[in-house]
Amino acid sequence: MTLQIGIVGTGWFGMMHAEKLAKLDGVNVAAFTATNQQKADAAAQRFEGARGYDSIQPMLDDRKLDAVYVCVPPFAHGEIESALLERSIPFLVEKPLGVDEQLPSAILKGIEEKQLISSVGYHFRYMDGTDRARELLRERTALMALGYWMGSMPGVNWWRKMEGSGGQFVEQTTHIVDLLRYTVGEVTEVYAAYGDRYMSTVEEGVTVPDVGTVTLKLAGGAVATISNTCAIPAGDLAGLHIYTNKGVLELGHGGLIDKEAGRKTEYANRTDPYELENEAFLHAVRTGDASRIRSSYADAVRTHQVTIAANLSARTGQPVKL
Repeated sequence: MTLQIGIVGTGWFGMMHAEKLAKLDGVNVAAFTATNQQKADAAAQRFEGARGYDSIQPMLDDRKLDAVYVCVPPFAHGEIESALLERSIPFLVEKPLGVDEQLPSAILKGIEEKQLISSVGYHFRYMDGTDRARELLRERTALMALGYWMGSMPGVNWWRKMEGSGGQFVEQTTHIVDLLRYTVGEVTEVYAAYGDRYMSTVEEGVTVPDVGTVTLKLAGGAVATISNTCAIPAGDLAGLHIYTNKGVLELGHGGLIDKEAGRKTEYANRTDPYELENEAFLHAVRTGDASRIRSSYADAVRTHQVTIAANLSARTGQPVKL
């Protein structure tokens, strides 16, 4: 059977997913929802037979969809997921899940009641380097980890406002928090310090901190720090270094570097993690077997809770237990 897929959101992520899906056998990109009809139509005309809609309900009324990809900014969650839950339509949602903890928890309750298939776009979990790091960590003791997401501020207006994005730790660095959970283990406590150093002096309407460092305690006894900035024009860096009793595992977009005493081994990421993520989700939609999905909504809620706790800690100046 050919799966009929709808896409909510026509920004970079929505279109990236649409293009990858359109290349797959047995998959038809049938519909797009955007913030206005013009954007929706412009996206739809790139895919044979697809239609555009200016909100979720008309799309679901008009098209019988097997699954929907939700690719919207953090503040725009809620109504979309509720509409999909009401009709029991499986969905893959891009991170983060929202700007607070309450909404994702309510959505999770609905998913669990309906036993609905869900997936969240933590694509770092699908990297070859991540697989290899997890294998190596079975034989090694993780002592501590250092994570980072260093870069410049995205140009979109909603990203610069706390109520729009939740801030950098929630919107971007969530990938590193999730990678830490997936490789080293669950987080039990966080303590965060954020600062407003530069961006609010050169850009209008900036309410997100532009630097931050978060210390995390993990259930197994390891400790970690994850730092981020959105204020640098060069020197971008995103990744996780895991320090073990054998050396260092350096995980990033390119793959894994395993540094041991007198030896360095590199494992490149050869497969496209987005394609593996799609494959796992579509397999689940077709068969009901969700075992290949590496980040369910329930799992992603735990990552989201860590990032929201970091925001709370930075606000109050107190450690937050999870």
